[in-house]
Order: sequence, then C-alpha cells, then structure tokens
Amino acid sequence: MVTIEAQVRQFVIENFLFGRSDVMLNGDTSFLESRIIDSTGVLELVNFLETTYGIEVEEEEMDPANLDSLERIATFVGKKQARG
Repeated sequence: MVTIEAQVRQFVIENFLFGRSDVMLNGDTSFLESRIIDSTGVLELVNFLETTYGIEVEEEEMDPANLDSLERIATFVGKKQARG
C-alpha cells in the first residue's frame, strides 16, 4: 500500500522538481523555505490532494501548518479523511 506521504512526494518530484530525485526531500522539509513550492504551486498541490483523496480543502486550511511538508500534508489529509 502506498502511503499519502509517498504519493505526495512523487507528485512534488514530478511537478515541482521536474523529476529531479537528487533534491533532498525529507518528510519535514519545508516546501516554502526550500523554495520548492510557491503560492501558485500551493493551488496545484491542493487540487492534487482534493482529486486524489476525495477531500475538500477549505480556504482557511490553506496554511503552512497543513501544507508545508510531506509529514504535515499526510497528517492533514488523514484527519480530513477520518472526518469523512
């Protein structure tokens, strides 16, 4: 079974790092501080999360606390899915 973190990692590598797997992308790597994803990229990421995991990300949830690393995204998506 592929984890949320692994799926999001693959999406980020393909869409923001253009396939460069040599870039260090740990679970806690900040997308914003590392300049991996900018504000437009966040919208692409949210669209991916909503489409892939069947969740709806509210405007107030588009926050670095939820979306700024693989670990934060995995936790956020898991909570959203648990709420149904």
